[in-house]
Amino acid sequence: MTESATPEFPLFLAGGGRMGAMMRSHDWSGSPLGHPASWPPCLRSTVSLMLGSRFPMFVAFGRELGFLYNDAYVEILGGKHPAALGRRFHDIWAEIWPDISPLIEKALAGESTWSEDLPLTMNRRGHDEPTWFTFSYSPVRDEQDRVAGMFCACTETTGRVQAEAALRANEARLQFLDQLGKETAKSTDADEILATTTRMVAAYLSLSNCAYADMDADENGFTIRGDWAAEGSPSIVGHYSLKDFGRRAVDELSAGQPLIINDNRAELAPEEAATFQAIGITATICLPLVKDGRLTALMAIHDRVPRTWSDHDLALITEVTERSWAHIERVRAIAKLEALNTTLEERVEERTSQLLETEAVLRQSQKLEAVGQLTGGVAHDFNNMLTIIRSSVDFLRRPELPEERKSRYLNAVSETVDRAAKLTGQLLAFARRQTLKPETLDVGARLHAVAELLDTVTGARIKVMTDLPDQPCFIEVDLSQFETALVNMAVNARDAMNGEGTLTLRLECCVPLPSIRGHSGAPGPFAAVSLSDTGGGIPPSLTNCIFEPFFTTKDVGKGTGLGLSQVFGFTKQSGGDVTVESVLGQGTTFTLYLPEVQPKAPLTECACETAETDSSGAGQRVLVVEDNIEVGRFATQILQDLGYVTTWAGNAEEALDKLGPHGSDFDVVFSDVVMPGMGGIELAKLLRRRLPRLPVVLASGYSHVLAQEGSHGFELLQKPYSADQVSRVLRKVVRRSPELC
Repeated sequence: MTESATPEFPLFLAGGGRMGAMMRSHDWSGSPLGHPASWPPCLRSTVSLMLGSRFPMFVAFGRELGFLYNDAYVEILGGKHPAALGRRFHDIWAEIWPDISPLIEKALAGESTWSEDLPLTMNRRGHDEPTWFTFSYSPVRDEQDRVAGMFCACTETTGRVQAEAALRANEARLQFLDQLGKETAKSTDADEILATTTRMVAAYLSLSNCAYADMDADENGFTIRGDWAAEGSPSIVGHYSLKDFGRRAVDELSAGQPLIINDNRAELAPEEAATFQAIGITATICLPLVKDGRLTALMAIHDRVPRTWSDHDLALITEVTERSWAHIERVRAIAKLEALNTTLEERVEERTSQLLETEAVLRQSQKLEAVGQLTGGVAHDFNNMLTIIRSSVDFLRRPELPEERKSRYLNAVSETVDRAAKLTGQLLAFARRQTLKPETLDVGARLHAVAELLDTVTGARIKVMTDLPDQPCFIEVDLSQFETALVNMAVNARDAMNGEGTLTLRLECCVPLPSIRGHSGAPGPFAAVSLSDTGGGIPPSLTNCIFEPFFTTKDVGKGTGLGLSQVFGFTKQSGGDVTVESVLGQGTTFTLYLPEVQPKAPLTECACETAETDSSGAGQRVLVVEDNIEVGRFATQILQDLGYVTTWAGNAEEALDKLGPHGSDFDVVFSDVVMPGMGGIELAKLLRRRLPRLPVVLASGYSHVLAQEGSHGFELLQKPYSADQVSRVLRKVVRRSPELC
């Protein structure tokens, strides 16, 4: 049974994963948001959307920006979860508030923001850590269109950013090593090679001193040569005793371990630090060369100011030192080069893996951008339509309005609703979420009929020709959507030809599906339906964009940019695909590939199907199943006005109670599809088994089940529907019921 909406358990918090359960059991007494039962509709709908998403999201609402988030955002919070739930946004992210507050102020002022790879220093695991995020802040408006809070969709890009930085550093390192190798290869003189090496290393690491040292035979001292010193830095060429640098230097260097000193004032005893300070250095790395068990040389890297040597610096200096020594013993240089070649493939694979990861993150960012573009286009068109409807309703409320003007405004409302329904249908078509009513049809015959229609649509100066095979070819598609796709392409072709040229409709049967946009093909058979024009063609730079929603090259007001996206969505949802071939100055050809099917035997219709009936409900008893209060009231009212006797159930479980074991109190069931608990399709299937004589009509604006599986043989009424459409479909199914036929 469905959980009911009560003050203790608001219905909009049903489901929602772990965070939905946590919100239901949370103590809200100390939260600035108050109890969920008191939350306004705008916050409820935003939270419902957020909890149903697997993308990290949060909403900060109210004057004190109370904080709510979904399951995917828990990982971003780290140790701040679960204490963050319901708290003030500022208290949760106090450490990054100076960085994000300007963006928050923009969102609360009604301006959406977008930030890509924004660096933030967060403390979410007991310590500060550098992070990067890509996110958007969008204002949340209440029923009076006032900004009441902000909504955020985000993704952490720390891993990608750090991987890209490491990749760039590695590329710079490899480039430097390559350049160093080329420079040192120009000479065979050891001193010159050492001088070149120290100079290039010092320049690359921005050092004050860099030198090479030969060890004394007794390993008690060393002589620095090949010295490079920056301007103003003292030269460190000369002979030094190991004891001058302390026991630590003797032990570590003699054992072949690097001697690393980041700050001699902190790391060394006063007597040891004195030697370093005497030659004007504070940060040092000495890398030893131990050969045949004895210390023979070392590379000394110095800087006058304290610095922290990174692992990257250490790795680079170590490799440079080894290369320099290897280059002075030619055989070792060759061996080193061979070793480098053996690891080249691994390096390439590692770099390729990093690039693929970066590309995946980029694709996710592009998806977010596409969602933003789609949202903006939908909002723009729907706001235009709502403006017409609202203005018309305002005038219709005036009692002194003449009948002529009243009729005009009523027509405007009706036509605008039709346009809104068409826009929704085009969006669902692109998303492949529309509910199709497939039927088997002879595609050649339909193309012949459509060609006659296009003669009118395209105008007298465009010649419409057909190239159709003699044998019949059958496909199973939604006829309305199929013809709409052809008309959409024909209208584009007409505009591309500036109203003059030739439009050719061509059909090929039993062809395979080619590889399209990187997707593998299929053997078929497929019917290939082509529309070719003689227009100016499409630039190659635009061919990858033409199927995107709201993309158009037409002037403002001359196209919504949804025509070809409907074609794309319809063909993909019908099991096929669409290609485009274009040559500038010669024309364009769009080809729809749709799966062929075997023709079905015609069905024997009910003898009383065509019988004339009264246009009214004639007292027929209808059980309306609708969870939305406003829609339920409206549906029962219009049915009563049409002469039906109505009973309203708020969900499927209540409907089953009202029907009882026999359902004898009703002539037809009129049910919504998407409802909490048992949905309309499940209810219809159950009634088909229990009460086969009772007809069921389904109504839906959108359902993923319908989009994927169809209407399961039940009559379907698309929202928004008119009173005439409701009456017509109810009379149709009642005439088909076994008792009447």
